[in-house]
Amino acid sequence: MPIHVYLELGAHRVFASAANWPGWCRSGKNEKEALEALAAAAPRYALVTKAARVPFAFGASSGFRVVERLAGSATTDFGAPGAIAQGDARPLTRADTDRMASLLAGSWAVLDRVVAQAPAELRKGPRGGGRDRDQIVDHVLDAEDAYQRKLGLRLKRPDRKDAAAVGEYRRAILAALRAAANGSPPVEKGWPARFAARRMAWHALDHAWEIENRTD
Repeated sequence: MPIHVYLELGAHRVFASAANWPGWCRSGKNEKEALEALAAAAPRYALVTKAARVPFAFGASSGFRVVERLAGSATTDFGAPGAIAQGDARPLTRADTDRMASLLAGSWAVLDRVVAQAPAELRKGPRGGGRDRDQIVDHVLDAEDAYQRKLGLRLKRPDRKDAAAVGEYRRAILAALRAAANGSPPVEKGWPARFAARRMAWHALDHAWEIENRTD
């Protein structure tokens, strides 16, 4: 069966996001490049599904089926998937929420493993830029501090060095995602659970893969 995909079209960048696989999102200059980047990321994403214990099979014969094209924004062109799909409003069953939460937790597990194996100082970009390992982890936590508010939470941002606090923080986010199963944003100007999981998982994986790419 083909993988259902949302395409988010900005002025200069297109994001391809696997609709039912939180975090499996890649971008390109156009639709073709975005879908090619999504396919190329499948082996990396398979490590997420393995951590989540969710069956995953994607090969050359699988392919993609574009089920929605979404209008992008400055967020899209800046480099983040920011459009909420109509499909994100679909209610979730208990099995759906468990699967979604498991895949987000799997994304965090991949990030944690990559961080544990990476050196503190990462290879710089062509112009000498780029955050080092611990700065990236703090950046991810800072972003999640904003994301969790879209679920109606007001959690205290944990210190990256406090593994117990980080674990408790993540469990609270997963519980909020499970509670938002009717497909509606849980608060005004909030995010539906499907989009929240996709955005959080994408951000964790995008930086996990960045760390891998910048590790000598």
